[in-house]
Amino acid sequence: MDGLTGDTAIVTASSSGLGKASATALAREGANVVINGRDEDQLEQAIADIESEAADGATVVGRAGDITDPDVPAAIVEATIEEFDGLDHLITSAGGPPPGLLLDTTDQDWYDAFDLLVMSVVRFVRAAADPLRDGGGSIVNITSRTVKEPSESIVLSNSVRMAVMGLQKTLSRELAPEVRVNAVLPGAHETQRIQNLMSSAVDRGEFDSYDEAVADRVAGIPVGFMGEPLDLGNVVAFLCSAEARYLNGVAIPIDGGEHHSTL
Repeated sequence: MDGLTGDTAIVTASSSGLGKASATALAREGANVVINGRDEDQLEQAIADIESEAADGATVVGRAGDITDPDVPAAIVEATIEEFDGLDHLITSAGGPPPGLLLDTTDQDWYDAFDLLVMSVVRFVRAAADPLRDGGGSIVNITSRTVKEPSESIVLSNSVRMAVMGLQKTLSRELAPEVRVNAVLPGAHETQRIQNLMSSAVDRGEFDSYDEAVADRVAGIPVGFMGEPLDLGNVVAFLCSAEARYLNGVAIPIDGGEHHSTL
C-alpha cells in the first residue's frame, strides 16, 4: 500500500485480538507501530510476534498502560512523538464490556463501559490531534457491527459504542482536511476471545464439540466462514494508506455480510 513506509502509528489495546492484527498489518506495510496493553508479558510477546511479520525497517514498540486511566493516552502519544519525531495514524481499539441485560446492569457498569469505549478515544484524540494535523494523518476507530444491528444480551456494547460512531463522524469534519477519520465494524473474527467463548459454550453442554460451535456461529455468515483477525487488520491498513485518501467519515462493516442493515 502506498504511503505507509516510515509512517508511525499508535494502536491501542493491541497486545491481542483485532488491535494486534491491525498493528501487524501496518508493520507489514512498513509503518512503525506503537502497541499497547495492560499485561506486560503479553505485550512483549505481541511485540515479538509483530516484529516477525514486519517489513524491513519497521520498528515495533510497546507501551504498557490501561486506556481507561485518564493519564495514559497523553503519555503514550508523548512517548511516541519523542521516539519517532511525529505521529501519522491513530487506531483506537478496546475490549468489549461485560455482556448482560439492562436490568442486570448497575450505574457503575455504564460508567465503566463509557470510560472504556468512549473516553479512551476522546483522550487519545485530544492528545494526538495536533501531531496528526502537522503531517496529515488518519484515525481509524475499531468498534463493532452491533452499531448497525444490535445483538442480544450485550446492552452496554450496543448502546455505548454508538457514541463512538457519533464522535467519529463529527471528527471527520472537525479535523479535516488534514486528518481523515473512519471506522471499521467487525463481526465475528476467530480471535482468542471468540475461541474462549465457543469453548465455554462446549463446556456448558450447548455444543458437542468446538467444530460444532464454530459451524453454528458461521451459519449466519453469507460468505460461509469466520474472519481471521488480519481480514480486519488489512482494511485498517488500507484506510491509513494513500489509496484511501478520498475515504473520510465512513464506517465499514467487516463481517462477511452477516448484518442485515441496508445502510
